[in-house]
Amino acid sequence: MNIFEALRESHERQRTYAMALIQTHGQSEARAEAYQQLKAELHAHETAEERFFYVPLMEHDNGVDASRHAISEHHEMDELMETLDQTDMSSPAWLATARKLSEKVHHHLKEEEHKFFQVAGKLLSEKQKTSLAGGYQKEYEVQLAEE
Repeated sequence: MNIFEALRESHERQRTYAMALIQTHGQSEARAEAYQQLKAELHAHETAEERFFYVPLMEHDNGVDASRHAISEHHEMDELMETLDQTDMSSPAWLATARKLSEKVHHHLKEEEHKFFQVAGKLLSEKQKTSLAGGYQKEYEVQLAEE
């Protein structure tokens, strides 16, 4: 497995969880569960991805801007989750913020897969792509276990 395949697996989970989240209603167990699932997935993915994808890309001049942009989007998603954490789950504001988070997740994943992966594909060696996948997977599992 290479780093792109490893990241895509998490991306698919993120898409599924983000879609499930915005289908929920009110202060329900389904909403709380969907949110916790997405939040845990995003946290584990962001941490591992920054360490084992974006930091190595920043070693290349052509990877710096893409990496900074992606990490900035991770921060925006984190801020939206902080807002959700502080908002009553039954309020209309909660769902509006959850929709923004879902849109940000979908935008970010599409951009990563269609732009950043192409940049990274040219900058990283085949050996790096494989070894980074292993590091990513281990870190992802550690982060998910801590959630």
